[in-house]
Amino acid sequence: MNKVPMTVAGEQRLRKELDGLKSESRPRVIAAIAEAREHGDLKENAEYHAAREEQGFIEGRIQEIEGKLSNAQVIDVTKLPKTGKVIFGVTVELLNLDTDEEVTYRIVGEDEADIKHRRISVTSPIARALIGKEEGEVVLVRTPGGEVEYEISGVEHL
Repeated sequence: MNKVPMTVAGEQRLRKELDGLKSESRPRVIAAIAEAREHGDLKENAEYHAAREEQGFIEGRIQEIEGKLSNAQVIDVTKLPKTGKVIFGVTVELLNLDTDEEVTYRIVGEDEADIKHRRISVTSPIARALIGKEEGEVVLVRTPGGEVEYEISGVEHL
């Protein structure tokens, strides 16, 4: 399989979630299944079926996270030379030339993207347009809402 880029913070979040699933959620569900079994007839035991279903979700998520971590190429942008170019993992300050609105995004892996926290996927239209450009350049971004012109006003390696 191809390696998937991921930031250090993204890897840490996944490892923390994985630890929580293995050390807290999994034992809690196993105990709930054992308790539900003690109640007798499993065919009509709603608590048992709910616990088994939750166990399936937890095990599936554990496998999903382990798969993502095994295919991750963790990139620590703080250890890369600061060239002023937009690359994976940097925080980019943009000025919308139409509205004079400033916005800041961090370019991250697909699994880490969260627009509410200003983290955009490296495969998003904005990030694809920005990658390889330098501070001070004007970039035309084709979005579903139309074309937007941005000036790259800052590139930070955070």
